[in-house]
Amino acid sequence: MPDLVWDDVRDLFDPEVMGALPDVSVPGTSVADWQAVFDLVRSSGWPWEYLEGGVAGQLPPAAEVLARPDDADTAVLRVWPAPEVLMIFRPVSADEIAFDIDLRELQGQGGVDLLCAFLASVGRRLDKPVTMTAEGDYENPVLGFVPSADAVMLLADSRLN
Repeated sequence: MPDLVWDDVRDLFDPEVMGALPDVSVPGTSVADWQAVFDLVRSSGWPWEYLEGGVAGQLPPAAEVLARPDDADTAVLRVWPAPEVLMIFRPVSADEIAFDIDLRELQGQGGVDLLCAFLASVGRRLDKPVTMTAEGDYENPVLGFVPSADAVMLLADSRLN
């Protein structure tokens, strides 16, 4: 049984409603949490690419990435949990793990299932909630991984545990 059903969440996957690139985040994180995500990406079998200033390179330890000066080139970790589906992590602060998804790549039940599996993988690894909000709306999560339920759930009027 899927965590979410397309017919119930279709509007949340509509780029016109949510913005093409809704925001996904894990608040209240640390350097160790970022390292856990880096380790998850490396061990998952997902293709990935680490870039600094647009130049590809090896993925350094999270402590090194997060200790870079404010004026350093932008660091980006691009992850493909499935062909044609890209998740873009921007390691800027130890306090929050944030990444973008493109809803145009996640249409239909297959897209919902893939997003749920990815959010659950990150949430389980960190034992923390992972939430999605409309593009630019950081205050109102619409869905997310809830650790106490071990599932991705609709969050429109609820709080994460």
